[in-house]
Amino acid sequence: QVQLVESGGGLVQAGDSLRLSCVVSGRTFSTYRMGWFRQGPGKEREFVARISWSTSATYYADSVKGRFIISRDNAKNTVYLQMTSLKPEDAAVYYCAADNPPVIGDYDYWGQGTEVTVSS
Repeated sequence: QVQLVESGGGLVQAGDSLRLSCVVSGRTFSTYRMGWFRQGPGKEREFVARISWSTSATYYADSVKGRFIISRDNAKNTVYLQMTSLKPEDAAVYYCAADNPPVIGDYDYWGQGTEVTVSS
């Protein structure tokens, strides 16, 4: 119903910037929000940011406020995560997810992930 494909991960140095992309296909008309999550080595998955599919309203985890920006381009069916001032603790596999009906706040569809490595 909804397919998500992330891209843009790679190896960067601390302080660098990187933009992740998530291409969305399927029943996007019914999607409430798109979210970015990440899972670092030996850590649990954590929420990073979300954006309303229709209005672009955003919300961020405290750990990334002021450094990361989530955005969307509905014409391209794409959600972005612009990351700046990257830190070693940002290294993780980043996942794009879609929050669909009937429950707002859960995430029903997930991408395969794209890995971000940050060296110091």
